[in-house]
Amino acid sequence: MNLKKFIKEKAIEVGLDIIGFCSSEPFHEMKEYLVLRKQKGYVTEFESIDIESRINPKKIMSSAKTIIAAGLSYNIDFNNNDKENILQGRLSKSSWGIDYHNVLYGKLESLVSHLKKIKDIEYKIFVDTGPLVDREIAKRAGIGWYGKNCLIINDEYGSFIFIGYIITNLEIEVDSESVSNCGNCRLCLDACPTKALEDDYILNPKKCISYLTQTKEKIPYELRDKMNTKIYGCDTCQLVCPKNKNARKGKTKEFIPKVTGGYLDIVEMFNLSNKEFKRKYGHMAGSWRGKNILKRNCIIALGNLRDKRAIELLSKALGDSSLMIREYSAWALMKIDRKLGKKMLLSHLEKEKSIEIKEEIHKLIDYFDRIVD
Repeated sequence: MNLKKFIKEKAIEVGLDIIGFCSSEPFHEMKEYLVLRKQKGYVTEFESIDIESRINPKKIMSSAKTIIAAGLSYNIDFNNNDKENILQGRLSKSSWGIDYHNVLYGKLESLVSHLKKIKDIEYKIFVDTGPLVDREIAKRAGIGWYGKNCLIINDEYGSFIFIGYIITNLEIEVDSESVSNCGNCRLCLDACPTKALEDDYILNPKKCISYLTQTKEKIPYELRDKMNTKIYGCDTCQLVCPKNKNARKGKTKEFIPKVTGGYLDIVEMFNLSNKEFKRKYGHMAGSWRGKNILKRNCIIALGNLRDKRAIELLSKALGDSSLMIREYSAWALMKIDRKLGKKMLLSHLEKEKSIEIKEEIHKLIDYFDRIVD
């Protein structure tokens, strides 16, 4: 039996769009890059600081021989028009439907179940959850090539693909890396709202809107301005990419946004309890950080919308039990209406008990007094 052919056939059967194979030899070529990234302060809270664990699959599974890499397209056709007269925030395509971690993991588990019928297999499955650099695995396995936006681009499906992989003890013929590239195109760099794409193939994640919508770190004022109404993810660098214009569409029905429509109702987010939030939105990838991070992002969106209907919501939010929600609500009030916001914040100072929030309010007032629209 041709094992590689068998796996490819079963991959299609379980609903995977792309499949590739690479060796489990260490990714030594990544070490210098990761060290430099650490020196620049680009390491995020979502990744391991242990460089060896990021480049050596055998640190994860000592019997590792071949990595089976998979791609699943989330480039779904859907009419996600804005709803008129509703204060809403945008979700990136990655969070339109059911959490991709669960969907892709399930498909990889199904693939392994087929393998178990013919082979005694040791394995570990990862979907954006392991210490290894997923995109480097995808590149080595021929799933795609690095775009200048630092995403993996597949010649057929473009860059709207989720990546997962199975580390195995099986000996399987490996694939060649893709030779495609971006050529002279720089549309993604020009379009990036925060200039997080600092040069070809160089991303400062601390400025990337996708990262900003997930981090618990304080977001600088000037970057909040650039987030527009994006409350989870971004997609800008992908939407302008020519490789996505005629890319093959995904067929995974779980990624169709049946609940959100690609947007979240901001007023609803302010009124949902944690239990209600989990029941309605717990299925989506964007819910993993919890309600308050999304609520914070909704507050930033309100500030950027500058819609005075939001003032009452934000005024109430100044009394929220969360320091983070109070802090960002103060910013949004100043952003919407500087004169009224200042008056409201000065009044709020009299009842605010947190020294941290009081200092933040003074800082905000000083900041907005110095800037010009």
